[in-house]
Amino acid sequence: MTAIALAAAVGALFALGTFLLLRRDLIRVVWGLAIISQAANVYLLAMGGIAPATADSVPVLAGHGDHVPETADPLVQALVLTAIVIGFGMTAFALVLSYRVYEEHDTLDVTELGDRK
Repeated sequence: MTAIALAAAVGALFALGTFLLLRRDLIRVVWGLAIISQAANVYLLAMGGIAPATADSVPVLAGHGDHVPETADPLVQALVLTAIVIGFGMTAFALVLSYRVYEEHDTLDVTELGDRK
């Protein structure tokens, strides 16, 4: 049941991000890119999964005896955390560029920006 809910959430995030990417407003396009990158992060975390840990896979748990808890893959979590930070920086940069475009051209409509010569 959890897998179905997670798959639905990832699908909804990708759908919303794609919908926003196809809008004419530049700010909505930037938000669409941010949502798609977060959907990819959620997907990666979901695919990382939870597995039973052993003392060989997680050396810190070696002294816990027979009761070793289930753990998630820490590599996936580290990569997703890095992707979140990079995505936040890129979103901030894209929003600043959008503001600069608005100052120069007095519009954020992508079709009007494309018609300029």
